[in-house]
Amino acid sequence: MSTPDIIYTKVDEAPELASASFLPIIQKFAAAAGVTVGTKDISLAGRIIATFPEALTEDQRINDDLAELGRLVKTAEANVVKLPNISASVPQLVAAVEEMQSQGYALPNYPEDPQTDEEKTVRAKYDGIKGSAVNPVLREGNSDRRAAKAVKSYAQNNPHRMGDWVSDSKTRVASMDGNDFRSNEVSATLAAETGAKIVLETANGETVLKDGLSFPAGTVVDATFMSAAALDAFLEAEIAKTKEEGILFSLHMKATMMKVSDPIIFGHAVKAFLKPVFDKFGAEMEALGVNPNQGLGAVLERVEGNAEIKAAIDACMADQPPMYMVDSDRGITNLHVPSDVIIDASMPALIRAGGKGWGPDGKEADAVCVIPDNSYAPVYDETINFFKANGKLNPATAGTVQNIGLMAQKAEEYGSHPTTFEIAEAGTVKMILDDGTVLHSHDVQPGDIWRSASARKAPIEDWVNLAISRQKAEGCEAVFWLDETRAHDAELIAYVTPILEAAGVADKFKIMAPREATRAALETITAGKNHIAITGNVLRDYLTDLFPILELATSAKMLSIVKLMQGGGLFETGAGGSAPKHVQQLNEENHLRWDSLGEFTALGESFQFLAENRGNAKAKILGEAVDAATQGILDNNRSPSRKVGEPDNRDSHYWFARYWAEALAAQSDDADLAAHFAPIAKALVDGEEAIVAELAAAQGAPADLGGYYKTDPAKTAAVMRPSATLNAIID
Repeated sequence: MSTPDIIYTKVDEAPELASASFLPIIQKFAAAAGVTVGTKDISLAGRIIATFPEALTEDQRINDDLAELGRLVKTAEANVVKLPNISASVPQLVAAVEEMQSQGYALPNYPEDPQTDEEKTVRAKYDGIKGSAVNPVLREGNSDRRAAKAVKSYAQNNPHRMGDWVSDSKTRVASMDGNDFRSNEVSATLAAETGAKIVLETANGETVLKDGLSFPAGTVVDATFMSAAALDAFLEAEIAKTKEEGILFSLHMKATMMKVSDPIIFGHAVKAFLKPVFDKFGAEMEALGVNPNQGLGAVLERVEGNAEIKAAIDACMADQPPMYMVDSDRGITNLHVPSDVIIDASMPALIRAGGKGWGPDGKEADAVCVIPDNSYAPVYDETINFFKANGKLNPATAGTVQNIGLMAQKAEEYGSHPTTFEIAEAGTVKMILDDGTVLHSHDVQPGDIWRSASARKAPIEDWVNLAISRQKAEGCEAVFWLDETRAHDAELIAYVTPILEAAGVADKFKIMAPREATRAALETITAGKNHIAITGNVLRDYLTDLFPILELATSAKMLSIVKLMQGGGLFETGAGGSAPKHVQQLNEENHLRWDSLGEFTALGESFQFLAENRGNAKAKILGEAVDAATQGILDNNRSPSRKVGEPDNRDSHYWFARYWAEALAAQSDDADLAAHFAPIAKALVDGEEAIVAELAAAQGAPADLGGYYKTDPAKTAAVMRPSATLNAIID
């Protein structure tokens, strides 16, 4: 069976619900140009099912689509539109398994404390699914992420509301001043190809933590650790300081992508906040199965039947500083679920709101933003300082920050890989090369978090050359966000400088530490000019939410192009951090406020890439018409509204199809396409009244999708395609 011309990924939550409405339109229009559009399932549910075929019936089994896509993106033929998928935390993974078990899938339970060999095997399989399991497989290229011109122009002409900043705001960022990942980092560039292993040497002997590692020549290999004792002391001090200041306490982590380190740090924060309770009832809580790494919500569930512990928790919470809330109406705190507060979405939202977070009383207040590791916390600290001094950003006049991100081949995937460990016994962790050379070494204590990451030579060189290409195209300020005093960054600078000099463009670029680069970028866009931020992978993740949320009100509308190193294209459609709330509203009111603008811009790029890659002139016309339709959505304010009873995601898809068909019917480059789409355009225009009425009538009552992680296709189609008139035209 041949590979479709374009692969559209099947994912989770709001983006996947939107696909149920939008994908049939794409397939209908693409077919007219001889373009096939297929799907591959990279959803959390799909990844779980594909991992355990032996537990399922023949009808329930599915292909390992992620593995297939992993092979495809290493070819020049790849053309993938990737929607945001769930990077699962343990609570999300457990919830997905429980849901599918209730649907008749005989999946094994997630072993929280595996004892037998079978449980350890099951746990290892599940651990391969959670966290950022998808991105390292698909990202065989570096990231070129920016606001499409039409999107930026609309944001400037229709500026969103920004919260007011005051110079005496108490909101601040708090980070460790030592013994964290930043301060303990060491890094080296390997002169030759080699294998390696990671061992823990203790008084009781040597334990191999990981062997079989393999690095090509030129790989930058880092190692570092965070002291558990220093982390606990820092958290306890910040909780006390926050109480004195009378502001909200908040923790900002990425316990999904950083699937090993950040849940552990999150657990330390839960224990620090409830320290008197854990000091008194620790053994009893452990016997009840309490795991603070899964969040305060899981702790409360485990102790539900123990009135004494529950009362102690209530008393402790009352005595601690008020907490930043995820949902104050439902009592969901910042520490409830690790995946509820993701730093790259939560920090920009607070900054956009003028440094305010929601407290347990349902009111906004200043907050301390605890980001324990000091590697990238200065970016947020400097942003807050800048707005305290200068006031809020004006989206109507602001320039834009583009990003060129080093992410190919798992570059800098901190915490998302099997080289992160919670140390069980005091000793020395060593990374030892095949020839016996000790590349890195750290003395550690029980509970410390040790991790290693690497970035290969080919992706680094590709990243620098992509930056050169983008700077030439844009002609604006371009800065490598690298700190010469940080071990990892110093190794990257040793790559960057000679490539820029050899290309004769060293004068076009600056190299600045993240704090200084943040201020430079903010000063530049405040002046209405543009900035290209050239960063590693983690900072790419953070900045491509921070600046779009400030400039555009959302990161979901960003154009994200991954130029795959073997010549293919991966087109990402923006962030999905708000997707759970969108699904909740759909379930309750049958209103989906998810904005598919990111899908629109990615689709246009995908068609244009197909036209260039395959010489398909009709695909080029389709892509140009997509751009016209996107402009129509913006110019005519056809994006979804937030409130039930007003136009939602499904309405925007009708208008997109209409503008797309009208553009294709009006173009003169291909008479056959114009003739094909003329009656479709007319039908969509003539059917406006009926279609809009049918879409409006669907809203208001609860919607039944047949599941959350694994929805029922027929029920989802009924919810997301409620207009018989529109369906008749498309189908």
